[in-house]
Amino acid sequence: MKTLVFVSLVGLFLHDTTAVMHSLKLFLTASSEVTNFPEFVAVGMVDDIQIGHYDSNIKRVELKQDWVKKITEDEADYWERLNQRAVDHQQLFKGNLDIFKQRFNQTGGVHIYQWMVGCEWDDETGDVNGYNQHGYDGEDFIVLDLKTWTWVAAQQQAVFTKQKWDKDKRLLEENKNYFTDECPDWLKKFVNYGRSSLMRTVSLLQKTPSSRVTCHATGFYPKRAMMFWRKDGEELHEDVDNGEILPNHDGSFQISADLQLPSDDWGKYDCVFQLSGVKEDIVTKLDKREIKTNYGKTSMRIVTFSFFQTLQIVKVFRKRV
Repeated sequence: MKTLVFVSLVGLFLHDTTAVMHSLKLFLTASSEVTNFPEFVAVGMVDDIQIGHYDSNIKRVELKQDWVKKITEDEADYWERLNQRAVDHQQLFKGNLDIFKQRFNQTGGVHIYQWMVGCEWDDETGDVNGYNQHGYDGEDFIVLDLKTWTWVAAQQQAVFTKQKWDKDKRLLEENKNYFTDECPDWLKKFVNYGRSSLMRTVSLLQKTPSSRVTCHATGFYPKRAMMFWRKDGEELHEDVDNGEILPNHDGSFQISADLQLPSDDWGKYDCVFQLSGVKEDIVTKLDKREIKTNYGKTSMRIVTFSFFQTLQIVKVFRKRV
């Protein structure tokens, strides 16, 4: 577990949107004698976006995205319970860190205990995968094998924990329920809400009358989208410069594609924006009246959707090592 600290391991964006992996993850970290760093930190993430943060200094769950904060209006009771759960796990992790020190015959110094738990869901194939990994001082300690539902001890010091957790039938049922039902169900809800909530804006931009025309989409989620130019219904590859997907400050994304000014009928050209999971494409005709420029007025085409009306961070299992 070399890279557990606040790292979201998400699938790469593919031009072909037929294989799209979404993730819901929680990272928990307890540390000792780390200067200017909280003793306990919890971070919740949907895909590669941090949505929530808790640490032993602030002692409150803080939402990190504007489109997530509105959930507190309808789910105030849930957030109170979530805050209490975070406080409970702060104490639990502090105790676990002491146990780790005893197992490794350590007394003082800098030490870190980490836990990553969550799931992934392919919204095209329906395949679901999960992970439940514990690490200590940058090394794997124990990992749950979701095929056999048994624990794998990565170090000798973890053998006792493996034997203890393998015999815990209640823990086994909690894990099965979480990874087969609860986590995937919530992840699907998040993704579906995301597809129908943020405002997506598609517009045509041009700096000067002789410069390329840029098709620009912003405010969309998730980070699985594609944009391209067409001529007479056929995708163009020449005279087109496709940009990368870039993040916005609110956790949404943007993308653009530049087109060299055509010498023939502009009516033959259009820009297509596709968002994973959304059946209808957004098609924008190349029309001079629709271009936003530095030398004239224009209109902007706006398409509106709804985002997370509900939020749930991964339910964690209160077990000592």
